[in-house]
Amino acid sequence: MVKGPIGKIDHIGIAVKSIAAAREFFEGALGATFLYEHQNPEAGYTIVELDLNGFVLELLEPLGAESFLHTFLERRGEGVHHLTLDVPDAKEKIAELKAAGITMAQEREFSPESYEAFISPRASHGVLFQIGSGYPTLARAAEWFKR
Repeated sequence: MVKGPIGKIDHIGIAVKSIAAAREFFEGALGATFLYEHQNPEAGYTIVELDLNGFVLELLEPLGAESFLHTFLERRGEGVHHLTLDVPDAKEKIAELKAAGITMAQEREFSPESYEAFISPRASHGVLFQIGSGYPTLARAAEWFKR
């Protein structure tokens, strides 16, 4: 198994029914600042990234009843969906975790610099961990701010 942390927290994804309503709370009550918004119709969601004094919150709203987020919200309600770790050499670290018997729920490569996987919540005490590197996985990847 690994010696020391495999990465650092990049953002926390929060499933919400309405990004507009959630922004009122996170920006109004907590003082978070807007970073950017992105719609991903193929995957069925809209995200808004907010900065809370250097800590990134990702609000995820489903686009329609077919979205995995719609199902998540029906089953669990609003709240934490996933924790994302910025992991250098993500592809190698994911391979090490799999070799240690840790189950991945999903794995994909976006480019040679961007690889991600989701650790199955069954393997991580009920928490969905997204681990990876680069754009589009990481909230502060430079490409997000070029849009």
